[in-house]
Amino acid sequence: MNILLWVLQVLAALLYGASGIMKVFMFDKISGEVTSFGALPREAWMALGILELVCAVGLIVPAALHWQPRLTVLAATVLAIESLVFIWVHVQYGEIGSMIMSGVLGLLMAFIAYGRMVRSRSSDRGGFASTDAAPC
Repeated sequence: MNILLWVLQVLAALLYGASGIMKVFMFDKISGEVTSFGALPREAWMALGILELVCAVGLIVPAALHWQPRLTVLAATVLAIESLVFIWVHVQYGEIGSMIMSGVLGLLMAFIAYGRMVRSRSSDRGGFASTDAAPC
């Protein structure tokens, strides 16, 4: 399970990192191509982009350094909630493909948050995570 979570976290961090960079640094180019960018003011999209960049780091660094692993859970939870906002935006603009993509990403982030929360609780109690072998 740990390997699956790591693979998903790295892929999600790359995806959300790229999305954040586009919202922050390439807004003018992208906003002309995506009609739903008109749903929120530029400043809101920039704030969401910065949030995505921070969460992309939060998906990797705390868990990799074994420092404040709850920050990884928080980052994934925030991105799952952000996906709900994007689903609403895409519904308003009738963008079915983007709505489905946001839903899948939201579920993925919820899975990561839950998986890391369970693993964190297991190690806090001194127990074994699902992929660890029990002692003899």
